Amino acid sequence: MKPKQRASTFTGQMVRAMALVNLWLLALAVPAAADEARPIRIVAFGDSLTAGYQLNQDQAFPVQLAAALKAKGHAVDVANAGVSGDTTAAGLARFDWAVPDDTEAVILALGANDALRGIDPDVARDNLDQILTKLRERNIDVLIAGMPPPKNWGKDYEARFGAIYSGLAEKHGALLYPFFLEGVALDPKLNLADGLHPTGEGIGVIVEKILPSVEELIRRVEARRGTASKS
Repeated sequence: MKPKQRASTFTGQMVRAMALVNLWLLALAVPAAADEARPIRIVAFGDSLTAGYQLNQDQAFPVQLAAALKAKGHAVDVANAGVSGDTTAAGLARFDWAVPDDTEAVILALGANDALRGIDPDVARDNLDQILTKLRERNIDVLIAGMPPPKNWGKDYEARFGAIYSGLAEKHGALLYPFFLEGVALDPKLNLADGLHPTGEGIGVIVEKILPSVEELIRRVEARRGTASKS
């Protein structure tokens, strides 16, 4: 083989080799890019306040929250895992099927019915602790939505129950939104006739106020995705 022919053959082999390397690098990059483009799966895990008690489903918290997030450019799916009447014990009992395998973030909004029924704060705390432990074991980011108890159970109960959410958020490294009904509670214009459940407009106020905390939750998921794609 003449020198020019050998040089041409070598050059051709190098071009093909570089093309194969580029294809390999592209193949590695595609899963990461696809993962980053995939909507973030959020589960709103709670009771009637999450479920949308006596509201049309398009007025429920998860639906309004998803719309608000998408309006701000976030690619998300928000699942409604609210069951009216659920206590923390009921939430713990249904956790395994209520939070699907593809869940990346949870808004945990349980405890209101425990407080209304005067359930021992230690029991409510233990149930929530178990739920949060399960979520952490599955690497699911969490925003805890707190619920202060009514004052009719006395100051001791109020203090013990009121400390549950901040204590568990610190223990599990979760985000905390102290009061789910902030700006809505006790306002007759934003609640149904029972005075306990928000109207569709009331849910809109809740979404507006909790939105920055949910966006922080989304940033946590995005950061975790980025770390996973580099490993």
